[in-house]
Amino acid sequence: MWRARRWPWPRTPRLLFSSDAAAADSGEPARGRRVAALWGNGDYGRLGLGALESRWSPTACPFFLARPGDPPAFLACGGAHTLFLTESGRVFAAGLNDFGQLGIGSSMTHTLEPIEVSGFDEKVVEISAGNHHSCAVTADGKLFVWGRNSSGQLGLGKRAGKVVSTPRKVDCLAGARVKMVALGSEHSIATTEEGEVLSWGAAGAGRLGHGHKTSILGFAMTTSEYTPRLIKNLDGVKIKRIAAGMLHSACIDEKGTLFIFGQKTEKGFGRSNDEIRPTVVEEVPFSEEVACGGYHTCVVTDNGDLYSWGSNENGCLGLGGTDMVRSPEVLESSLFKLPVSKVSCGWKHTAVISGGNVYTWGWGGANGTFFEEGHSSGGQLGHGNDVDYFEPMMVKLGKNERAIHVSCGFNHTGAIFEYSEN
Repeated sequence: MWRARRWPWPRTPRLLFSSDAAAADSGEPARGRRVAALWGNGDYGRLGLGALESRWSPTACPFFLARPGDPPAFLACGGAHTLFLTESGRVFAAGLNDFGQLGIGSSMTHTLEPIEVSGFDEKVVEISAGNHHSCAVTADGKLFVWGRNSSGQLGLGKRAGKVVSTPRKVDCLAGARVKMVALGSEHSIATTEEGEVLSWGAAGAGRLGHGHKTSILGFAMTTSEYTPRLIKNLDGVKIKRIAAGMLHSACIDEKGTLFIFGQKTEKGFGRSNDEIRPTVVEEVPFSEEVACGGYHTCVVTDNGDLYSWGSNENGCLGLGGTDMVRSPEVLESSLFKLPVSKVSCGWKHTAVISGGNVYTWGWGGANGTFFEEGHSSGGQLGHGNDVDYFEPMMVKLGKNERAIHVSCGFNHTGAIFEYSEN
């Protein structure tokens, strides 16, 4: 699985949308115009570019270039699929659909370009993509879910099927207004407008933050949660940001305090023994943004500093080496001339936005778990090749292109860029 063909290198590692592509439908690029660009593994059409080829540098999605009246505002990269949210609140999906993660029914195994996802009763304002499941939040705070439901990660109850191929509303949350959702490999986390946090799905490694349940024989055990359940240890704490990784989760409260829970083993994010309830990370002050990868974590503070820790395979921490880092370390890079504003973690790669530029590092695709001779998993760093980078490297863009959002999937990456005349 996750294989990609090795294709010829692109001649120029520049973003393919500025004057030439945008002018095709409007005469000249419109100031402030937003474009979705993607790069990395192209299998199953996850890049939404209309083909299966992998891309080693950012390439604009032609589907949205042809629809300038409703540009993309946000995107979410999952395991082998991508979700797009437009300014008018419409949702589109591309890529693998083996578990219904595209939300378009089960008749298509995959799609090479975005297809609209229907079934929402209000404008969609938030989207999230997990490994094989997806979700959307509407303007009135309702949560819709679809995709794989093997461990209850859709939150629809025990009677729901193992695969849900079209959006379904999570009815048990009818009394709450959902604000944000983060999807991991087999679990989900949500926060409400009041700052409450709920989690559901696979509970292994403590990633749901509920602690252990005790069985009849007295052994501590964790089981799946099939409907959203409040994290009791965060009662009275107003949460503003959440993140979900492979086997761990994180959240930030309104005071900037960072909480983390889940796997803390050799492949996890720190010391031995899993944290089964939210634990404060005291080393990181005044957190603003948090992202959880396969086995690593990154946090942006209120002054734009970036901290990273956890498994460092392929250099995904950006600290210059590959040794595991057990506690948060600030990433000091001469490349970051301005504060970091956004961060996203893939399985073993990381991307940030600093000063309108995208910087990436970690697993490039050539030396990953799924590498085979003659094949490449990647290009997800966008540097024109598929090698690993242990330190941040700026992704080359056109002169008038400014990044406003970035998302890392398993081995692909996407971003929203804004074109300006200056």
